[in-house]
Amino acid sequence: MLRRAIFWFAISLAAYSQDRRVVAIAHRGEHLHHPENTIPAFAEAIRVGVDFIEVDVRTSSDGKLVLSHDLSVDRCTNGSGNVATMSFDQLQALDAGVKFGAPNTRIPTFGQVLDLARDGGIGVYVDVKEAQASDLVNHIETHGMSDRVVIYCGLKMGRQLQALNPKLKIMPEAENVEHTAELVEQLHPPVLAFGARDFKPDLIAAAKRAGAQIYVDRMGLTDTPAGWQSAIDSGADGIQSDRPEALVEYLRSKGYKAPK
Repeated sequence: MLRRAIFWFAISLAAYSQDRRVVAIAHRGEHLHHPENTIPAFAEAIRVGVDFIEVDVRTSSDGKLVLSHDLSVDRCTNGSGNVATMSFDQLQALDAGVKFGAPNTRIPTFGQVLDLARDGGIGVYVDVKEAQASDLVNHIETHGMSDRVVIYCGLKMGRQLQALNPKLKIMPEAENVEHTAELVEQLHPPVLAFGARDFKPDLIAAAKRAGAQIYVDRMGLTDTPAGWQSAIDSGADGIQSDRPEALVEYLRSKGYKAPK
């Protein structure tokens, strides 16, 4: 009886693994060979077959939503200053690719990237750096992406977004068991985000009990086939990577993603 039970458990586990799908998320687009958070980086990520592009949203001094991971434009452009204190025209005058060897690349707007993702048939992982909930919701709805975004944000922003559009997928960070319990109680998030520090068995179990999917960062030393598989074995439903093409190829080779 025991051998038979083990046999059927193994069969069911194999069937689950074959049917399981894991989404590939391109961190700031394909930025190994293209300037991060730019249209070329996102276009390349779409070409290699990712499911989501991750974008960092900030607001210019005159209220335009643009993409920049950093508070300032210093690292990634030929300019200097904070995004929040610069007008949209000032930001558009900067070159976001010249330091990468790709001159004449502009800082994109949130709307441009939503259109690119929509036309490319993929989703957008929105990392809210500095933006008003109403502006985010207006852009997402206007560009027809309400059902194809996940929004990485804190508890306060999550409440505001859900009040404006309850159908949007809020994706807060797990952080710890107590915080996760609070998030689940107040937001009932369909997805929880995990970094390297909080991707632990007790937090993973809390997310699973809540019926939430798990999207985890795999960057640096863990951005490898071994790191990806370890995340999947621990329960990840999505992986954010700085190596999107290699990740997509790996997921396809293991049956976690449909072939081309």
